[in-house]
Amino acid sequence: MLVAGGGCRLSGSTVLVTLLCFFYFQVTNQFLKQLGIHPDWQFVDVYGMEPELLSMVPRPVCAVLLLFPITEKYETFRTEEEERIKAKGQDVKSSVYFMKQTISNACGTIGLIHAIANNREKMNFETNSSLKKFLEDSLSMTPEERAKYLETYEAIRVTHESSAHEGQTEAPSIDEKVDLHFIALVNVGGHLYELDGRKPFPINHGETSDDSFLEDAIEVCKKFMERDPEELRFNAIALSAA
Repeated sequence: MLVAGGGCRLSGSTVLVTLLCFFYFQVTNQFLKQLGIHPDWQFVDVYGMEPELLSMVPRPVCAVLLLFPITEKYETFRTEEEERIKAKGQDVKSSVYFMKQTISNACGTIGLIHAIANNREKMNFETNSSLKKFLEDSLSMTPEERAKYLETYEAIRVTHESSAHEGQTEAPSIDEKVDLHFIALVNVGGHLYELDGRKPFPINHGETSDDSFLEDAIEVCKKFMERDPEELRFNAIALSAA
């Protein structure tokens, strides 16, 4: 779990958030395996933002998934950010793989696809990988078309349900309102991008490198936390070389 100032960043719905974080961390690597990705890369927990804690994360890291609460403050910021970028513009490389989210409660799956898709040259896919086929089929699609394609792509949905059932922790009920959301942070062409299917486009957070990516991604995570100082429900996992 993300730790700031020596304290655990969980309170309020602590048990539910802990279950959700642990459940997702527990099943994600199994999910990747069943999607046909060789375990050369694995998701690991990020225990804190201090250098000594980040040093515990195996390197290299090619993606970070951040879990955070959707609050009124965040929604206000998101609207202002979108308006500012539309007015001023930003540079986004055409090689960034981005898709919209049109399926409820699928932010974890979208985040995982964003993480793998933007690092597919690093991944060792099995011959019959359903995720590899999805990425190949959708590579030339628009973000909206990719979302629609995922809606009808049974292989990923069935695999996700299967890996979830194999987990030892029961997932929180989908009827239980937790207002939590996953995004992916990736390095594409030396720039750090935030990929969130709820947003209309990727967010370019500036330059990064393979060596500094984890630290740069955590700086972005800190901004999420600083915008909601009363909130404690934050968690991050990193896609690291096994």
